[in-house]
Amino acid sequence: MSHHKLEVRDLHFSYPDGYEAIKSMSFTIHHGEAVGIIGANGAGKSTLLHLLLGILFPNGGEVLVGDVRVTRRTLPMIRQRLGLVFQDPDDQLFMTTVYDDVAFGPRNYKLSEGEVESRVNKALEMVGIPHLRDRSPMKLSGGEKRSAAIAAVLAMQPDVLIMDEPTAALDPKSRRRLIELLKGFEHTKIITSHDLDMVLETCNRIIVVKEGEIAADGATEEILANAQLLDSCGLEEPLSLQNCPICGSAK
Repeated sequence: MSHHKLEVRDLHFSYPDGYEAIKSMSFTIHHGEAVGIIGANGAGKSTLLHLLLGILFPNGGEVLVGDVRVTRRTLPMIRQRLGLVFQDPDDQLFMTTVYDDVAFGPRNYKLSEGEVESRVNKALEMVGIPHLRDRSPMKLSGGEKRSAAIAAVLAMQPDVLIMDEPTAALDPKSRRRLIELLKGFEHTKIITSHDLDMVLETCNRIIVVKEGEIAADGATEEILANAQLLDSCGLEEPLSLQNCPICGSAK
């Protein structure tokens, strides 16, 4: 399944004002991996996602999805393989019903309406919201909108699921439901987040980004237990790994 592999080779990117956001970055993500990309604000996480998806293009180096290089010419193929769930689901949901939002991508593929309906029903079942299919997305709760946005991406049947701050603005119950949902997905996953407890539960590998470079890349438990490394990158250990604030003992 080489088409599931995502490779970044010696990536460089600078904005028009000269700010160098990505500096000589290289890594490979293989089929089935769940990778958390973490770092302080301004570290380069969002720029990296934009480069992976072809929203921006590098000044040097390359991004490959399988054996296909991300270029303007290959974007239609790349966008079928990589599915992005936006940080704010309101940026992703715009139709009058949840069903039509989830069907929008498959319909753009010119699939038959029968195949579209099959994909929509499967995606809604996967995220547990088939009962919301006829509801207006604008009338949903934050957690329901997030689930609908994920379903809209899953209906496109991407090889890699990319999520930008998936737990942002969710209440505790919706956050827990999303975590369980992500843990159940067999997709290759890339998740950027400041919610390190969520990353600890859903990712088996972490890439730490600092000032546009990779500061660390390794097993989740090892990275998130390294308080010195996290502190040097403007981060803190997940709350679940910190000592009790009252007695000081380990949890």
